[in-house]
Amino acid sequence: MNRKITIFFGILLFLLSGSSKIAASEILALDESIKIALERSLSVRSADEEIKAKEFEELSLKADFYPKLSTSYKYTRLDNSTVNDAKYTAYPYPSFSPREFSPLDTDTYQFNITATQPLFTGWRLTIVRDLAALGVDTAKIQKETVIQDLVLNVKEAYFGILKAEKLAKVAEQSVELLEAQLKVSQAFYDEGIIAKNDLLQTEVQMAQVRQDLIKATNGVELAKSLFNKLLRRELNQDLKIKDILDYYPIKLLLDQCMEKAEQNRPEIKEVSLNVMSAEKTIDLNKSSYYPSVTLIGNYQRETDDILLASNPGEDPDNWTITLQGEWTFWEWKKKRHDVAAARAKLAKANYILKEIKDNIQLEVKEAYLLLREAEKNILVAKKAVVQAEENFRMNEERYKQQVATSTDVLDALTLLTQARTNYFNALSEHNTAWARLERAMGVGYNTEMK
Repeated sequence: MNRKITIFFGILLFLLSGSSKIAASEILALDESIKIALERSLSVRSADEEIKAKEFEELSLKADFYPKLSTSYKYTRLDNSTVNDAKYTAYPYPSFSPREFSPLDTDTYQFNITATQPLFTGWRLTIVRDLAALGVDTAKIQKETVIQDLVLNVKEAYFGILKAEKLAKVAEQSVELLEAQLKVSQAFYDEGIIAKNDLLQTEVQMAQVRQDLIKATNGVELAKSLFNKLLRRELNQDLKIKDILDYYPIKLLLDQCMEKAEQNRPEIKEVSLNVMSAEKTIDLNKSSYYPSVTLIGNYQRETDDILLASNPGEDPDNWTITLQGEWTFWEWKKKRHDVAAARAKLAKANYILKEIKDNIQLEVKEAYLLLREAEKNILVAKKAVVQAEENFRMNEERYKQQVATSTDVLDALTLLTQARTNYFNALSEHNTAWARLERAMGVGYNTEMK
């Protein structure tokens, strides 16, 4: 029995250790990272709650179309002097109601129930409901904006990690190359071929590239922490991502990019809805020009008993049906001024829409030009890397043959490091520029465009 238990726990520990290794070695892709960020984002959840709030507001306003029921229960007590005066003054006048002839009670209990149904409000209820529906649509578009901003942030952070890792790799290569050069210099110095100054120069440069490696390594850690924050993971959680830094030539023209932005940008859709809301607000203010008509039904029971019981022969129940019309026809041009103010706000909304479109066109053009610029830089930087590698190899060989100085080798290494850095910077900027152009067009992540 003990042996079976031992085997069981051994298998369990093996499975757990295997699953932990799998989790630790998991490599996140960009699409998967975006999905995780969207699922965990507090900004997206906040936008969802805003949509719910607007939907409930719309349902609340729709309820105004239906009858409203209200009820009340009232207790009234009259002092004795009031009762006696009423008895005395009521008797000589036969024109009073039968209840006024009867002795008044000091305790009166009254129950009311009222139903109110609006029949005509100058279309105010319909317009208010339409405004609430526009509010729901606006909240949904605002969520789309939040999502697109988050997707861009994830992409930039993702490419930021890849860039930092590439630069750290360049720093490591510089250290390795310089370590090999330092060994050669040390051997030459030990043989008395070079002076102490040449060896010191290489050692100083070695210290510099080691510092550069430390800085580059810290850059990787910071980039991963930012990425973990966007995905709402632990800042120091282990992270590996798929290397997708590559060159994707753009096939779209600038005019096509601007057309896509005009169709897809959520900011344009949101401001367009604001224009529609401003138009509805004009109609809402115009509704005050018309009278309102309301149907009111009321039932009332009044007795001297707390449980509303009545004596034989009494009729304590009353009911009424009222058709009420109300029209405020003069307010010293208040309605006209309200309508004029609403029209001014409509003009303002149209101006804002035009300005938003102009700003988006500029944003698209800027992202497009930066993408083109990154494309050209990649080609130039790639060629420079090949030339710098050959230049370093030649100077290294010439130094070994003592036809070049250590300064020549160190300068060649500096040029090689800079060329590699420029290449990976250009490649990272190219991918980031793609992400920003997609955001500027409002299309998000779309591999078919690349």
